[in-house]
Amino acid sequence: MDVKGCKAIVTGGASGLGEACVRNLVGLGGKAAILDFDATKGEKLAAELGSNVIYANTDVTGEESVQAAIKKAMDAFGAINIVINCAGVGDPGKVLSKKGPMALSYFNRVVQINLVGTFNVIRLAVEQMVKNTGNKDGEKGVIINTASVAAFDGQIGQPAYSASKAGVV
Repeated sequence: MDVKGCKAIVTGGASGLGEACVRNLVGLGGKAAILDFDATKGEKLAAELGSNVIYANTDVTGEESVQAAIKKAMDAFGAINIVINCAGVGDPGKVLSKKGPMALSYFNRVVQINLVGTFNVIRLAVEQMVKNTGNKDGEKGVIINTASVAAFDGQIGQPAYSASKAGVV
């Protein structure tokens, strides 16, 4: 798929790998919606990159939040051709520490953001992408999900991160 003229949504787009993706997409002639919970960074990046970028304050784990972000992108760009899922957290914590077993809520938070959030964005974006007219190769869109080598080779203190990234893979 040629990026020039494409309209993308990038989760975690206000920093790190997500920000790099936004910058690359815009640099290649595309438009990008930054879906991130960090309004300060997201708004600053959108302002820096200009009219081909918008920011939508988004919690990827929330259905209504993602729906609102996708609506904002659709209203601004008219379509979504690319989804890049970079939103994620890597909160460290051992299964068993000197304080006792890891709280299940701690594990669940990481899995909710990294795995469930990825799926939430996919399912809601695909609802719009399927309406696209296919390009010369019949493509209607591309979805890119980021994971980690931790999906295959767990790391000390990262059971939730490794599990969530294995789920994405």
